[in-house]
Amino acid sequence: MKLSRPVSWFLLAFGVWSWFIWITFVKNLVKDGSGLAFDDAGDPTAYFWVHLALAVTSFLLGTAIGVIGLRGVRALRREAAAPADEKSAT
Repeated sequence: MKLSRPVSWFLLAFGVWSWFIWITFVKNLVKDGSGLAFDDAGDPTAYFWVHLALAVTSFLLGTAIGVIGLRGVRALRREAAAPADEKSAT
């Protein structure tokens, strides 16, 4: 399958955005002082574990999507850099 340039860049940007957003969220989750993420004894609550699982899942999906986008961008650049005689042979 061949991805278009806009789709490749979108997927790459989505992967980067996902990492940025969820890293910020996890930092805020760990520093939570509202009592949602940690109980009075300082132990993690179910809220903490569920949101940590969401963050890890989003890291993995964001990475996979970003890698697909990166591979698409690289393939388009290789195709653009290929000599004209190689393009006509395919």
